[in-house]
Amino acid sequence: MAVTYKVGERGERPWGTWEVLAVGDGYIVKRIIVNPHQKLSLQSHEHRAEHWVIAIGTGTVTLDDKIITAPQDTHIYIKPQQKHRMENATDTPMVFIEVQAGDTLDENDIIRYEDAYGRT
Repeated sequence: MAVTYKVGERGERPWGTWEVLAVGDGYIVKRIIVNPHQKLSLQSHEHRAEHWVIAIGTGTVTLDDKIITAPQDTHIYIKPQQKHRMENATDTPMVFIEVQAGDTLDENDIIRYEDAYGRT
């Protein structure tokens, strides 16, 4: 199994920030903060599934061709290779917890289809 994250690792992105909260055999837990009126790229992952739990605020989730309004306490499951995106259409930061599960957990396991920040 390949895991390239470490607890405490963080990253800044044009849309907000992420931080690794836990790393174990076959899983990683991140806290992701999406700034107001920002969105992650429409993306998929070859090697991992993701579970998202909205902790603070309301997100707008794209899951394949569906758009889902996800208020606090909502859980979203994303299968490997499924297109997905999180957007914060509100005026306040939103926070979700992401649990990555799989045999290969690597920041480079990403295919971007659309990106508001020119990263495709």
